Amino acid sequence: MTDELPTIHGNEIWRSDGFSARAYGEVLMQAFLPRMGRRYAERRNYDRGPNAHEDVSLLSPYIRRRLVLETDVIAAAISAHGLSGSEKFVQEVVWRSYFKGWLELRPSVWDSYRAGLRADLEVLDANSGLRKAVDRAEAGQTGLACFDTWVTELKETGYLHNHARMWFASIWIFTLKLPWRIGADFFYRHLLDGDPASNTLSWRWVGGLHTRGKAYEAKAWNIAKFTGGRFSPDDQDLAGTIVPLDEEEPQGLPPVQPLVPAAQPLQDVPSLLLVTEEDCRLDDFELGRFDIKAAVKLSASRLRSPRQVSENVIAFEEAALEDAADAAGFSGAAHLGLKGGALLDAAKGAGARQVITPFVPAGPLRDWIKEAEPSLAEHGIQVRQWQRDWDMAVWPSATAGFFKVKKQIPALVGQFAGA
Repeated sequence: MTDELPTIHGNEIWRSDGFSARAYGEVLMQAFLPRMGRRYAERRNYDRGPNAHEDVSLLSPYIRRRLVLETDVIAAAISAHGLSGSEKFVQEVVWRSYFKGWLELRPSVWDSYRAGLRADLEVLDANSGLRKAVDRAEAGQTGLACFDTWVTELKETGYLHNHARMWFASIWIFTLKLPWRIGADFFYRHLLDGDPASNTLSWRWVGGLHTRGKAYEAKAWNIAKFTGGRFSPDDQDLAGTIVPLDEEEPQGLPPVQPLVPAAQPLQDVPSLLLVTEEDCRLDDFELGRFDIKAAVKLSASRLRSPRQVSENVIAFEEAALEDAADAAGFSGAAHLGLKGGALLDAAKGAGARQVITPFVPAGPLRDWIKEAEPSLAEHGIQVRQWQRDWDMAVWPSATAGFFKVKKQIPALVGQFAGA
């Protein structure tokens, strides 16, 4: 890897040209720094299309994998614009942490999504009419210009502007009347920044399941205004009156579960280091304190869905894992397979008594690890995880809507961003 920092060409989110994933994320952050203040607040809702996303940071794929830390981005924004001046930008960074905390407090919502998706896909296989409708939508052949264009952008770039994601999900659910979980799965399979919490809960929010009874309606005038006239759908192109989804959870949201601290890695215990995309800043955890016998990289993107995951997502993950292992001092770490028993075989082969890794939140990777834990335990091997102070500070407040977390932002900034 070269130490020379790359130059950003247009709005490229990521390029595989010899630069480390973390370095490119940091360059993106510095490039957007002057726009994290008033300009962001005024222009962030405008979707200007591929290679023209000048008013949003494009940092989400890096923050999602912690190639760039939430605390570093927030500190940079406040340093340049002050807390008041960067308020909107800081709030958007915190939203991602809020969603993660919300799902940690209600992990059964993830289980319900996965079970519901499996059921939806079975219906899709059996219902040729529905299958054709989903195929048209996923191919960008609905005849609705804005929607079809967003499909192309998502599949080609792995990115959509947040406002476009909201319109897209609303159209998918209420205009095209397609199963929301299959739409969420389509996003999750293609988004470079896709994570279980933000993706699942955003789709639930649009559909009216997250904030009960309040769904998001895509409106023709709103699309025309905030795409700068690139699209001008007619009112009749979109659903008229929308009815929020509620039939799947008639009793309302499941109760909040207490956060259970993860078992922390032990020193002086032979260890296998597990490198995943959930946290690619392994060097933050002072690895020299631990008796690490070997490290393995786990490419988990294919766990996102029973269906085909985008090669863009897989390639980005590979670059992130390589960068994480290199920065941690484990260049050339072996790749771990996804088959059952792979983690046990790697741990036994290294003579490890514990598998250590940064915390894995609710999602497909945690499901995979949970399936591996019983066989590991039979051989006296435990999975132990570091937890970041930022998460432990934000997540307990994520019990309901965003407002409770929003009120904590000044205190969080004082604690973590030096303001």
